[in-house]
Order: sequence, then structure tokens, then C-alpha cells
Amino acid sequence: MHYVLDLIGVAVFAASGALSAGRKRMDLLGVAVIAVVTAIGGGTIRDVLLDQHPVFWIRDPAYVVVTVCAGLATTLWVRVLPVPRHALTVADAMGLALFTVSGAQIAERTGQAGIVVVVMGVITGVAGGVVRDVLCNDIPLIFRKGSLYATAALAGAVLYLVLERVGTPAPVPTFAAMATIAALRLASVYWGLALPVPDLPQE
Repeated sequence: MHYVLDLIGVAVFAASGALSAGRKRMDLLGVAVIAVVTAIGGGTIRDVLLDQHPVFWIRDPAYVVVTVCAGLATTLWVRVLPVPRHALTVADAMGLALFTVSGAQIAERTGQAGIVVVVMGVITGVAGGVVRDVLCNDIPLIFRKGSLYATAALAGAVLYLVLERVGTPAPVPTFAAMATIAALRLASVYWGLALPVPDLPQE
């Protein structure tokens, strides 16, 4: 199940990357590059930090193949059918949920401490999107006011770890964490759910 979720995650994140590149009027090469960076960027950083060599997409090139195919398929699809208004938001929320939990599971299997498991989950979920936004000349989602992005990933990773540590039967921790991440992210977009902003003096 973990491998299947990983492939779904890279496909969904690749789709969000392709949509971002398309909105910036990039050519097919640009779309492919942004799709790949979005899909495998977070996992690559995770593997480097955990000293997992070779990194996952070098060990299994199927990840790159799925990423490129998903990115190009998204590009072809939007040329035929209109893009739903919130397609990028939904795709990004699903990718965030899948990748955060996947990253936490990988860190957990290497025997890391709980805090490291949570941090690796968050990095896996958000880093690819950050690189995508920087390359597309956008403010990264994690820095946008009122955006529960990294916060949603953090909440989901913590929930996953807690459910695992108390012995909740599989696959409940996985799906509960993914549902929490996606729900928080989408709620922040559609209903303005946000963390309080401290009112600090300017001087």
C-alpha cells in the first residue's frame, strides 16, 4: 500500500506542478521540469537528510516516469477540457496529504525519534511545493498569510505518529492523518480557517 500511495502522491503533485507551469505559460519542457521538481523535491530532501542512498527516485525510476507522464497528461487534459476553478488547490491538498504521511512512514521505518518522524513528514509534504512556487516566481504557499499548509502537514504527521504509537490498527493511522491534512488545507482555502496572527509592534 505504501508504494501505491507514493506513486499516487507523485502523480498528484506532478499534476499540481503542471497546472502551475501552465498558468505561467511555460512550454512542455518547463511543464515537465516543474512537475518533476514538485513531485520528487520533498522526498529527495528527506532522503538526503536521512542519509538514504541512493535517493528513492534513483533507486526506482518508476517515480520519474509516473511524474513526467502525469505532468504531460495534465497538460493535454487541460487543452481539451476547461480547468476546474480549484483544481490546483485540490490537487495540492491531496499531494500534501499523501506525501506527508508517506514521509513520516519512511522516517519511522528507519527507526528515527518521534520528532524526526514528524519533521521528515512535513519536509516531504511541503518542500516540493516550495521549490515549485519559487521556480514559478510565486510566494510559497507556506509563507502566505492565512494559509494552513505546513500547519496542516504538521497536524497530520503528529496524528499519524500518535495513532501508531498507541497501537491503532492499520491502515487507520494512515488514512486518518491524510484526511486531517486534506481537510485542514481545504478548510483554510474555502472557509478562511487560519492560525491567529500576533499583533506585534512595528518598531
